[in-house]
Amino acid sequence: MDELYNFELPEDLIAQSPANPRDHAKLLIYTRKTGVIVDDYFYNLANYLPSNTTLVANNTKVDHCRYLFDGGKTEIFVIDAVNDRTVKALVRPGRKFKVGKTLELAEGLNANILDVDENGVRTIQFNKPRSCDDLIVASHVPLPPYIQQNDLLAEEYQTIYAKLPGSLAAPTAGLHFTPELKDGISEKFQWQEITLSVGLGTFAPLKEENFVTNKLHSESYHISESVWQNIANAKHVTAVGTTTLRTIESVAISGKLKGDTEIFITPGYNFVRVDSLITNFHLPKTSLLLLVEAFLGSRKDIEKIYTHAISERYRFYSFGDGMLIL
Repeated sequence: MDELYNFELPEDLIAQSPANPRDHAKLLIYTRKTGVIVDDYFYNLANYLPSNTTLVANNTKVDHCRYLFDGGKTEIFVIDAVNDRTVKALVRPGRKFKVGKTLELAEGLNANILDVDENGVRTIQFNKPRSCDDLIVASHVPLPPYIQQNDLLAEEYQTIYAKLPGSLAAPTAGLHFTPELKDGISEKFQWQEITLSVGLGTFAPLKEENFVTNKLHSESYHISESVWQNIANAKHVTAVGTTTLRTIESVAISGKLKGDTEIFITPGYNFVRVDSLITNFHLPKTSLLLLVEAFLGSRKDIEKIYTHAISERYRFYSFGDGMLIL
């Protein structure tokens, strides 16, 4: 991938915890027509939104899908559930999880390794359902690898409007909303919710294959008919996060309210239904940067914004600050 999608980031700008309160994160406002940057705070978001906009947010919830055993030395990261006892998972250390082997994870709790695919994903069958006490105690909300694992942060890694389980990562643009801010926004603007189950691929570095196939990792989504009618008829739409934007654009193109999307938004893409975007500051060399550049319409714009954000010491990534692109 082009080195221009890489950038040097001081390590101390990688946020290890959210702002407190959440809406006291910084907010960078960028107007595409004028190229003007304004620095403010997220709690003033309503001051910058178009009066006729409809905000759309992703109400997915991050699963407790990271299982740690033996003091954290053994890990099973569930990426898909086959049934209540059988899962697809990434594991650590791989040498312990050989096909045909039975591992004793805790007293009375075993895992049979049934299969492994070319990507190292194991099919694992527990001898107890995932709802059993042993597995509940061992389960954790997975934080991104650049954040030090801390169970005290687990609830902070959920949006306040998270409802439907199924995600491996949070839709992070929504982490800035407090109940008070959301209530205030809902009084002034239309608020709609969709669901897209966020996969690990959201943060993965891009590969040549993505550009050859023009597809990303597959993620499942769902929008109710009434919500879609409100979005389709809205005079102006503000997507809260890239997962929301990808969902809206997928439905606008396909007409399908439920399914899987592999939409890969790159510079030159013509946006169908989203007019403004709330997002965080993203990892280099990822699809998220390409999407933001596509929305901005110019590589110079994204370079300008990120240079400004670093110089003004905005905090980056999942627990970092936000931006509003108008």
